[in-house]
This record gives sequence, C-alpha cells and structure tokens, in this order.
Amino acid sequence: MKSLKTKPRGSVLATLAGLAMIGTLPLAQAAGTSTADTGWHGKAEAPHYQEEIFPPWQHGANDDALDKGFKFTVPEVDDMADFHGNLDNPKLILYIGGNYFFAVAPLVKAFEQEHSKYKGHVFVVTIPPGLEVKAMKAGGTFTSGNMTFTIKPDAYLAGLKKVKSLIASGMLTGPAIAYATNDLTIMIPKDNPGHITGIKDLAKPGIKLVMPNPAFEGIARQIEASLKKAGGATLEQKVYDTGVKDGSTILTHIHHRQTPLFLMQGLADAGITWKSEAIFQEQAGHPISNIDLPAKYNTTAIYGGALVKDAAHPAAAKAWLAFVQSPTALKIFEHYGFKPYNKS
Repeated sequence: MKSLKTKPRGSVLATLAGLAMIGTLPLAQAAGTSTADTGWHGKAEAPHYQEEIFPPWQHGANDDALDKGFKFTVPEVDDMADFHGNLDNPKLILYIGGNYFFAVAPLVKAFEQEHSKYKGHVFVVTIPPGLEVKAMKAGGTFTSGNMTFTIKPDAYLAGLKKVKSLIASGMLTGPAIAYATNDLTIMIPKDNPGHITGIKDLAKPGIKLVMPNPAFEGIARQIEASLKKAGGATLEQKVYDTGVKDGSTILTHIHHRQTPLFLMQGLADAGITWKSEAIFQEQAGHPISNIDLPAKYNTTAIYGGALVKDAAHPAAAKAWLAFVQSPTALKIFEHYGFKPYNKS
C-alpha cells in the first residue's frame, strides 16, 4: 500500500468540503473553530486524492450480486459502502449492526455454501443499528444521495439488549439468538501522534477525539461505562460533554467507517471502537493501530438477532440465525477478534 502522509488539518478539511460523511458536527466545529463562522475560510484546492483510505475497503467483496454489470464506484464521491448486494429479487435481507460490516463477505459466502439456493440473492444493510430501526419504521425505504429504494429486512442483528427490546415492542419476533461477543479498544493512527498509552490519556489537553454518537450508536453506552470505570464521571463528561462543546470531540454518524477514516486523515488522534474494527483495519494494511483496555475498564458487548415481524423470507431468516451460531460462522468472527457467546 502507498504510504499515507499526515497532512495539515486545514488541508485535510479542504478535501472534505464535499464529503457527506463528516458526522453530526459542521466542518467548522469539527475543526475546532468558532461555530459562529458561517462561510468557508480555507483555501480552495483540489483534493489530495488517496483512494485507498476511502471505503469501500473490500474492493467489492461484500457485494453478493452474481452479475455486477457496469461498475461505478468513486470513493469519497459516489460510494454506497453500507448496502451490499442486488436489489433485484433478494431472497434474504439482513439488517446487521454496522460494526462487523467487514465480516459480511466471508459470512455470506459460507452461508451460501451451505444454502446454495440463496447464492447471489442475499442483501445486507450495515448502517448503525439505531438507524436501521428508523429505516424499519420508515417501511424499509432509504434515500442515499439521489437514489431512493425500499428493502425490508427479514432478520435484524445488533446488540442483544436492543434485539430483546425490539421483540418486546413487537417489531421483532422471538426468540432472541445470541452468538458472539466483542470488547472495546482505543483505535489510534499507527504513528500515535497523540502519544496515547491508555484510556485516561483521552482527557489530555490538545487531544482530538472521534467518538460514536450516543443518539443512535449502542456502542456509546458501553464506552461511557468504560470511561466512568477508568476516570469516573469527570472523564466521561470530558469526552462526551465538554469535549463535544469545545470541539475536541467529534461525534460520528457512521462510526464503524468514520473513526478510522478520520484518524487516517489527521482529523483526530484517537477514538474508542470495538476491537474487531481495529483488527480489520490492521489486516487491511491501513496505518491504524490500537491500545487494549484493561479488563477492569473494558465493557463486553453481546450480539444477538431475531426474525423481523411479517418478514417476507422467514425460512431464510431462520436459516441465517441458525448459521451465525454455527462453528463455521464463529470461526469467521474469531478471525476479527470476536469471541463465541457463552451463556454461562
């Protein structure tokens, strides 16, 4: 892979003027400038284009379509990285919490080897689970850029607590299936410009953070719990309250892609993610590393899934929910740092 040189933040922000993935904060606030600024005050310039750092990072492997036709993917400009497959005649539609989008390709491939009738007909959505719930309430209709389409799910997979709550509300049909667990880590650029050594360093003066948005990303609850374990309410408030207000913390909108993207672009020094996400970035050859959290500070997530009420393909959904508990699927998850769920 080409070496990626860290650019001045002002120059990086110029490349992001047309990027729709900047998150919930305005560019001016994300850069730490006054929110009273209403215009672009940087020097306009052509982007220093580095295609390899922009998603999709798997070069089409997550697309289950047998005939991909004319390929039109322009990273940073025309790129739908969280919608996988062919909208024409899907036989299984999955809404999967986005923090294991990188495992979609091997999981779908292995599933289709066991269930060949679904080959080429699996469609997967991997936006954050809270946003997937909003999509379900909107009838499964999405608009991305100038494209609107409807793709209603057969199964929903996210945090086990979220799945159980949706069963209770009637959106999903039980039982809830638990299958894997994941731990938190601190994701950093490989050269560690912030000299981060542990979770308490996230409160150091001058450190720029990129963190999942509590409004719709379940991981934020686990992160807040870990921050409180390590530094009490003071550390949690520094990261998620005063940091957001003073611009030292950027809140993401698509956390599983934006955190490493912002780190590689020099917009942040660190961000807490799931361990699996950092492992994938390192396996992909990106200049990303991570710092483990001690067990006493860490928080473990349990992943679960369930059938969607009135699913169009209930048999396929049940087959998938059985598959993710299988040794074949768990071995794939293990490759990215997940662990099998053990009820005891």
